[in-house]
Amino acid sequence: MIDEKRLEAKKHFAREKQPSMKRRDDYNDYRGRRMYMITMEVDGRRPLFGYLAGDPDAPDGTPEAPHIVLSPLGKAVRDEWFGIPRYYPQIEVVDLEMMPDHLHGILFVHETLPVHLSQVLIGFKTGCNRKLKALSTPAAAERQPTPNATSAQAAAPSQQGAAASVQAAAPSQQGAAASVQAAAPSQQGAAAPTRLFASGYNDLLLKTYDEFQFWKKYLRDNPRRLLLKRAKPEFLRPFFNLRLGSFVYNGVGNRALLSAPLRQPVRVSRRCTEQDIKAEVARYMALACQGAVLVSPAISPGEKRVMRAAFDAGLPTVVIMQNGFTPLSKPKGEQFYACSEGRLLMLSAWDHHNEKQPLTAHQCQRMNLMALELCQLQPSQTAPA
Repeated sequence: MIDEKRLEAKKHFAREKQPSMKRRDDYNDYRGRRMYMITMEVDGRRPLFGYLAGDPDAPDGTPEAPHIVLSPLGKAVRDEWFGIPRYYPQIEVVDLEMMPDHLHGILFVHETLPVHLSQVLIGFKTGCNRKLKALSTPAAAERQPTPNATSAQAAAPSQQGAAASVQAAAPSQQGAAASVQAAAPSQQGAAAPTRLFASGYNDLLLKTYDEFQFWKKYLRDNPRRLLLKRAKPEFLRPFFNLRLGSFVYNGVGNRALLSAPLRQPVRVSRRCTEQDIKAEVARYMALACQGAVLVSPAISPGEKRVMRAAFDAGLPTVVIMQNGFTPLSKPKGEQFYACSEGRLLMLSAWDHHNEKQPLTAHQCQRMNLMALELCQLQPSQTAPA
């Protein structure tokens, strides 16, 4: 039970909130029955857990599907994660997806914990630090895996882009050496690192069953998304300080869409009837099928319907957003794959914020102005640098 008076007292002395993915939910006690998705990253984002292999186009369940080849340290961390119920039987480990430099896991607290969940995760990190120390010997470092001929063949992509995927699938000579050095002391006798994970962690609280299915898919798709991100960085890595006309944007996606010969702003009044909206959807879809790139903040119900219809049909769209991006941001769900295919661009003239903020009338006006201006710029003014 949350003590509202105590919470308000804490807020009185709190400094101004900074954007962070590692803040706890003030209205959750982190002891009671709840399901969480936890994300932890290696200190310094060192790729110590293994390397990425596979073909981004290979179907799930096949040997060529994207996957992580775990290092001995990665295997030890995996075992430590699945060992959490030995210390806290109130917790069920639901899932885990390890990446080279971070992990995502799902935990279900099915009975009230004797401690805050953060204490459980501190214990997990402590156990991982012990494994790091045990493996940080010259003999252990020599056993770190490197891709052999078999794994390289399994990691090889289909005929298009073989070189790119093999390079993404296996650590480079410098990267592999750096990972081994990071996990083991140097020959001069330098002390081995004692902390594996960066401080803190990110947690998401499950709210609906549909969200649980999304979590499972998100974990399962992580290796594939990373392979695509490495193969198509121009579409999937955020960019910043891009001046277009009167505004400076950050965003992610295919910036070449702004150079399309025909760009069409989408405006549909809130006063439109259902019949009017259907007519507007048909009109804009006809333009999109003729080659127009639809540009809109998708604020009104009619605008949302138009942009959704174009997105579902695989047609190119540019979306103006209220919330901005961070260097580690990536598109979510279906937006990720639309960006990877070059048919989506998301832009924002505002900084990233964690809390959901109401859209003001002034912001609506500015976003509609942005869409109109982006459609009026000359291709030479919008070409990617």
